[in-house]
Amino acid sequence: MSMDMTYFEEMEAKIPTGGVRTRFAPSPTGYMHVGNLRTALYTYLIARHAGGTFILRIEDTDQGRLVEGATDVIYKTMAECGLTHDEGPDIGGPVAPYIQSQRRDTYKKYAELLIHRGHAYRCFCKDGEGDHVNDLGDGLTVKRHICGCGLLTQEDIQARLDAGESYVIRQRMPFEGTTTFHDAIYGDITVKNEQLEDQILLKTDGLPTYNFANVIDDHLMGITHVVRGSEYLSSAPKYNLLYEGFGWQVPTYVHCSPVMRDQHNKMSKRHGDPSYEDLKAQGFLTEAILNYVALLGWSPRGDIAEEEVFSLEELVKVFDTAGISKSPAIFDIEKLTHFNALYLRAMGAEDFAKLAEPYIRQSVKNPAIDAARVAGLLQARCEKLTEIPEKVDFFDALPDYERDLFVNKKAKTTLEVSAEMLNAAISALEALPEWTEERVHGALINLAEQLGVKNATLMWPVRIAAAGKTVTPGGAVEICAILGREETVRRLRLGLEKVGA
Repeated sequence: MSMDMTYFEEMEAKIPTGGVRTRFAPSPTGYMHVGNLRTALYTYLIARHAGGTFILRIEDTDQGRLVEGATDVIYKTMAECGLTHDEGPDIGGPVAPYIQSQRRDTYKKYAELLIHRGHAYRCFCKDGEGDHVNDLGDGLTVKRHICGCGLLTQEDIQARLDAGESYVIRQRMPFEGTTTFHDAIYGDITVKNEQLEDQILLKTDGLPTYNFANVIDDHLMGITHVVRGSEYLSSAPKYNLLYEGFGWQVPTYVHCSPVMRDQHNKMSKRHGDPSYEDLKAQGFLTEAILNYVALLGWSPRGDIAEEEVFSLEELVKVFDTAGISKSPAIFDIEKLTHFNALYLRAMGAEDFAKLAEPYIRQSVKNPAIDAARVAGLLQARCEKLTEIPEKVDFFDALPDYERDLFVNKKAKTTLEVSAEMLNAAISALEALPEWTEERVHGALINLAEQLGVKNATLMWPVRIAAAGKTVTPGGAVEICAILGREETVRRLRLGLEKVGA
């Protein structure tokens, strides 16, 4: 039976050629997990490193699992991370539309073409009919669909269609021989065709399955490199047979090992593992997250093999698929925290102060307290932004604390010694003609010398009285300078009462 090929010739003519073209094709069925973000990042880096084109495609054919707002999360995450796409649903492009549910007619036509070429067939079986489990020996079994639908005559098929019978379109798999595919990470992999099931390509509702739609779209969008998780390695032979069935060139496969929670379990939202948005809410910087995610399964080579800190621009220059590992990567929150601290400390003071201020103001409501000065104490001592409110809450209100905090063996302070130090500090600080950090520092250092004690012996009780905590960002001088004369003296007098003087 002849088939009009005009449509397919026109579609082929639109395919962009020349240069690397990659795509990130998420399903809007949840949030941007760490593994999704890594796939997006690697896909972006491959395109940008080669001076190619990066495409965003939304794969929404699994209508039952769609989550409202998930597409907006994808857009927002990619924008925040700087993973700007050249073509996509929001900006268009030469091979639009970039949303699969808007390409339904295309899949239908290509499924019909595959039937015409003898590599697919209409299957009228009800659920479960024709499904068999084949024993391959050595404890191996494989599910295959075996029925007579693939042998129906055109007249039989037409009669069923006229009767209104529903059907799916299945890929016709060879029963004998092998299929070999090449992956940039795993090399050549060969499977026996007897292990491959006649997978469904088009469902009864006319929507394609993931395995069919992404092959059609990758070809028609001119995709040269396909990045995905290694869990899809088992599906790669089916993809290859589809490409061969259409007579198309197979793209370069780049299968990445999974991101694991531990040695035995993949990361999963169901188990409380963090998404990108979760990590941001926990106080991690986007730059630190991207840097760490890049190293989850990839490592630089050559002269930069020992380096760990890379900006997105630097990653574009050095990224190479040869550095991607076959071994699963374990997500380590402590390692991410380490990266976050590096990025926070490398920021300019003004930039850090601007970033930290909202967190400071969560607990420091008093407008008289200079948030920028507080930020100056935090930058070298902060690993995550969400740590800030608890670290600086004492600036707003002196917490209730036990007088035992004044006792410190290393500083050589007892309650009696602390009382003496506080008395002397109050007098010295009240007498200051001007309240600046330099003046406060000079007064307390000179006082320690006059009293014949080590600086720590004086500074410890002053800091405890001023902050009510043993661990603070900044020392006694910095804290007192920010609190101001009146509040500092008030707190030191309260401390004096606590030690019983």
